[in-house]
Amino acid sequence: MDQQKIGLFLKELRSEKSVTQAELAEVMGVSNRSVSRWENGTTMPDFDLLIELAKYYQVEVGEILDGERKTGSMDNETEELMLKIADYGNVERNFFSKRMCAMFLVAIIGMVILGVIEIAGLERTQPYATIVSTTAGFVTGTLLTGLLYASRYIVKLKAARMRLAKQLKHGGRH
Repeated sequence: MDQQKIGLFLKELRSEKSVTQAELAEVMGVSNRSVSRWENGTTMPDFDLLIELAKYYQVEVGEILDGERKTGSMDNETEELMLKIADYGNVERNFFSKRMCAMFLVAIIGMVILGVIEIAGLERTQPYATIVSTTAGFVTGTLLTGLLYASRYIVKLKAARMRLAKQLKHGGRH
């Protein structure tokens, strides 16, 4: 899949439709910057947006992925499968977003607890010193984990771990 070719094709389709990046962004519910990145081949639209773009431009999803017009058409079964894949991706993103919100909410509550103990001047007395150190560690760990998730490094780490596990399972062979 050639992202540059796809980007040029998306730009060509938009030009044929005589719409600006801003107008397309509004129709698709994304930012102008997203449309620009798609057309420059920097990023790809999500599955659900890919399907919407195909409908909007009246082309097949496969044509967009190939970066050129084709003859023939996608059958309904294939389109339904792609919609299911897109829905699955949205469910995963929603689950991820809820998890991130919960993690940051817990971290904020921990920071409030730390602030209250410090304002009361109890951070050096027992059992508050233990509570402060435990809560500080928990808040720091939660924020670092949240940062890793938000930056997608955790996904890359999981993928690296899976590759390493496969290599070890197969005795170091690729």
